[in-house]
Amino acid sequence: MKKILVTLLFLGATVLSYGQDNLAQSTIQAVLTGNQAQVVQLAEAFSEEQYDWRPSEGVSSVGEALLHVAGANYFLASKMGFAPPADVDMMGLGKISGKENIIAALKKSNAFALETILKVESAQLNEEVDFGFAKMNKLGGLLAMMEHNGEHKGQLIAYARSNGVVPPWSK
Repeated sequence: MKKILVTLLFLGATVLSYGQDNLAQSTIQAVLTGNQAQVVQLAEAFSEEQYDWRPSEGVSSVGEALLHVAGANYFLASKMGFAPPADVDMMGLGKISGKENIIAALKKSNAFALETILKVESAQLNEEVDFGFAKMNKLGGLLAMMEHNGEHKGQLIAYARSNGVVPPWSK
């Protein structure tokens, strides 16, 4: 009985230790999952015609903003050493058209981003990465991925309100 109790305590401590080792990654993943879900809900709430709407000349349209988020997910992950899937054409993302195709591209990049987060080991979080727009460690890169999605969620909320679209979670 004593051996079983000691074994269970050891296993429990190991599981808790592993959870703490990946605390930053799992927390970022959880927040990003929520942001991504709301961006997809907004994407689905816009009509096909509204995907071409832009607040003014020279500013991203609804569709362009969504594809920008998709591209940034791949870009940030690639800078941390995780190549996009072989069937993703980074240079062709901006050419995707149609509501269904844009949403599919966004969902695919979202899944890739969430997988990538957990591939960054805790021992690697402080490794410096040159993202082109800034040098920061991998933890900063993961936070940038999360923040970038949140930034564009706000942009898309403003676009939605301007077009009479109520964010689905606000109904």
